[in-house]
Amino acid sequence: MDPAILKTLHIAAAFGLFASLGSTLLAGSRQKAASILHGVSLVLILLVGFAMLKKPPMDQHWWMVKIGLWLLLGVAPLFARRKILPAPAVLVISIAAAAASAWLGLAKPF
Repeated sequence: MDPAILKTLHIAAAFGLFASLGSTLLAGSRQKAASILHGVSLVLILLVGFAMLKKPPMDQHWWMVKIGLWLLLGVAPLFARRKILPAPAVLVISIAAAAASAWLGLAKPF
């Protein structure tokens, strides 16, 4: 598949993920649509990310860190819903995790 299409899908899924996070965290909504968008966006990010890699580079560990950040973004709404962390703090942590993930994907430092 064309790398430009894969990158566009990956970025669109990231936008969907943060739209659902914003809806869930800041509006305090428990809407089913936001949860569905969150899950679908996470699956798209994972599948398209692996499609862009074709084969994970086992000698490099940056992609494993990205999976850990992906898991953090996956459980972020849970932290706010169960009042483990305040919603604005969860949003800041999520944005930091996304920035770190983008940097890891572009720089591939280790």
